[in-house]
Amino acid sequence: MNSKPERVTVPSFRAMKGQGRKIAVLTAYDYPTARLLDESGVDVILVGDSLSMVVQGRETTLPVTLDEMIYHAEIVGRAVERALVVVDLPFPTASTGVHKAVEAAARILKQSRCQAVKLEGGAEQTEVIAALVSAGIPVMGHVGLRPQSVHQMGGYKVQRDEQRLMQDAQAAERAGAFGLVLECVPASLAAEITQTLSIPTIGIGAGAACDGQVLVIHDLLGITPGPLPRFVKQYADLHETISLAVRQYCEEVRNGVFPSSEQAFK
Repeated sequence: MNSKPERVTVPSFRAMKGQGRKIAVLTAYDYPTARLLDESGVDVILVGDSLSMVVQGRETTLPVTLDEMIYHAEIVGRAVERALVVVDLPFPTASTGVHKAVEAAARILKQSRCQAVKLEGGAEQTEVIAALVSAGIPVMGHVGLRPQSVHQMGGYKVQRDEQRLMQDAQAAERAGAFGLVLECVPASLAAEITQTLSIPTIGIGAGAACDGQVLVIHDLLGITPGPLPRFVKQYADLHETISLAVRQYCEEVRNGVFPSSEQAFK
C-alpha cells in the first residue's frame, strides 16, 4: 500500500534554505494541472493572480477578484497532497487596511485547502504582514517588480534601487514573512539579498543564487502565445502540440474519419 508523501509545510520550506536544497515553485490554477505538478515533485504551488492574464486573458493582474482567487485556490487545494500551496492576495487587498487584509486572507485559508498567502510590497506592508502572521496566517512576501503596481512603476521593468530593495526584503522578514519572491532584480543584488536573509528567496528573473525559482506554468509549457520574458525557459511547446491535435480532429470530423468503428458501440 502506497503511503502519502510527506507534506511540505511552512517550517519545512524554511528549513530548505539551511539544508542547501533548491526550491521548485510553479503556478497552477486548476485541478488537473495542480495534480500533475504535485505528482511531479514541485515543492510549492502558487495560485497566482497571474491567472488574470494567462487564464482570463486580461492585460494585467489588477482585475482578478478575491472571489475568483478563492475559487481557483479551492480547486488547486483539492488536488494537492504534498506541495505547499500559496495564494496571492489580489489587488488591492493588502492596501485596504489591516483588518480587511486579515479578513481576506482568512477567507482564503478557510474556504480552500491552501496553507499560506503571498502579498506584494516591502517596508510599506510590514504592518499588514505582521497582523496576518499574528492571526496565524503564514505570509510570503514579494519585492522587486510588483505586477500589481505596474502603472506606478511605469511598466514591467528590472528593479535596480539596491537600497530600497534590500530595505524592503529585510522589512518583510522582520515582519514575519516565511519566504520572499524576488522579481526582476539584478542577479548580483538578488544574491546579496539571499545571503542577508534567513528566510528562503524565490527568484523570477533574479538569477541562480536565489534559494528557489518560480515560473508561470503556461510559460514553462509553451502555452502562452507571443514572446516570453527573458527570464522564462520554455520546457515544452504545447501550443503547437495542441494546435496540431485540434486541426487533425477537425479534419477527421469533416472527412467522416472520426468516429470510426473503434469509437462506436455495437
